[in-house]
Amino acid sequence: MIKTRRYILAGLLAIIPLWITWLVLRFLFQLLVKAGAPAIQWLASKLPESLKGFLESPLFTNFFSILLVVAVLYGIGRLTTIVVGRRVLGFFEAVLARIPIVNVIYGAVKKLVTVLQEKPGGGLQRVVLIDFPSPEMKTVGLVTRVLTDTSTGRELAAVYVPTTPNPTSGYLEIVPLERVTSTDWTLDEAMAFIMSGGAVAPDTMNYDHPPDPGGE
Repeated sequence: MIKTRRYILAGLLAIIPLWITWLVLRFLFQLLVKAGAPAIQWLASKLPESLKGFLESPLFTNFFSILLVVAVLYGIGRLTTIVVGRRVLGFFEAVLARIPIVNVIYGAVKKLVTVLQEKPGGGLQRVVLIDFPSPEMKTVGLVTRVLTDTSTGRELAAVYVPTTPNPTSGYLEIVPLERVTSTDWTLDEAMAFIMSGGAVAPDTMNYDHPPDPGGE
């Protein structure tokens, strides 16, 4: 009986990472297929009936949709690196800025992406540790910006705390700067740590607060 439980547990531990990987890949696959499907349908409507059936087959539709979306993303990426592309993107953003609600959502998401590519202020690293959900525990967070208290001038950090294993959901915490512990982890290392439930991570981390230079 003990060996049976041990084998079942070993099988479960082997399946979990495969299952999570499959869920992520399936989500990306369905997203790409859904994004490319309208182009496939439009192209099929322009072709003879003899080719239309082949083009609308699930296998070809899925494969071509993925290739089409990847090609478009690659083209947009290349376009944004040249002057003309940046002007086109600027015009597009100017149009979005005039649309209520859309401008707020697009602006917030764009700002978040930009912020995560830069180093935060206050002498902090991007990846930090904060006391959460209690003072006796710490969790990994991402500093998005540094704020200043209007009454005391105290510096505060806005820290996004992703959840495991889905980092797209989480909590936003306002933490005094002196209670934030900077780490030497990169953003990629932090995301791997979070998504793997702590199994994938560097061997060391800055867990304790640095000593106060003015203390005894």
